[in-house]
Amino acid sequence: MTAFTHAPHRTPVRRFALVGAVAAASLLLAACGGDDSMDGMDHGSGGSGAASASASPVPSGANPAPGAFNDADVMFAQMMIPHHEQALEMSALADGRAEDPEVKALTEEISRAQDPEIQKMKSWLTAWGKPESAGDGADHGGHSGGSGGMSGMMTDEDMAALKDAKGTAFDRKFAQLMIDHHNGAIEMAEDEQKNGRNATAKELADDVVKAQSTEVDQLNKILDRL
Repeated sequence: MTAFTHAPHRTPVRRFALVGAVAAASLLLAACGGDDSMDGMDHGSGGSGAASASASPVPSGANPAPGAFNDADVMFAQMMIPHHEQALEMSALADGRAEDPEVKALTEEISRAQDPEIQKMKSWLTAWGKPESAGDGADHGGHSGGSGGMSGMMTDEDMAALKDAKGTAFDRKFAQLMIDHHNGAIEMAEDEQKNGRNATAKELADDVVKAQSTEVDQLNKILDRL
C-alpha cells in the first residue's frame, strides 16, 4: 500500500506575514505624513509675545499664508478685517449722496480693493486655526461708538453725520473721515511690518501702506479744492 505524505500548508503563514508587512508599511507612512501638520507652526514668536501655532493641520499647498506666524500677524488680520469692513460701509454711503466724480470713483476703488483683502485675511485666520475676532471684549468702534484700540475707526456719531450729509457736504465729510480712517490702517500695517513674522501678512501690510498713503494724498487734494 502506497503511503502518501501530505506537505504542510504554508499559505496561512505567508498570508499573515503579508498582512503584517502591509500594516507596518501603513503605520510608517502615517508617521511620515504626520510631519505635514508641522507646516505653518510658529516655534517662537517674532517678538516678546507668546508663540502662536496652527490649531489644526493644513494640507501642503492649501495654506493661503504658509510659513510661521506670530501674535502680531494674527492681531493684524483680526483688527484689519473690521477696519476694512467699516471702510466699505463708509464707501457704500456715497451712493445717492456723493456729488464729486473723484470722490465717487475713489469709493468704488476702495470697495474693489478692500473687500478681497478682507476675504484673504479671513482665509489666513481659518488656516491658522484662529478666530476672526480677538474675542477680548474690546470695543471695535463704529457700531458700538468707540475706537476699541483701532486707530482711525469711526464712532456711531461719525457714521450718522456722514449718512446725513449730501452733495458737497458729503464729499467733504467723507474725505475728512476717510483720511483719519486710512491713517489708522497705515499705522496698523506699519506695526505689522515691524513685528509680524508671516511673509504673506507682511506683504499685504506693505500694500496697505502704499495704497492708502496714495489715497490719503488724493483725499487731501480733494479737500483743498472743495
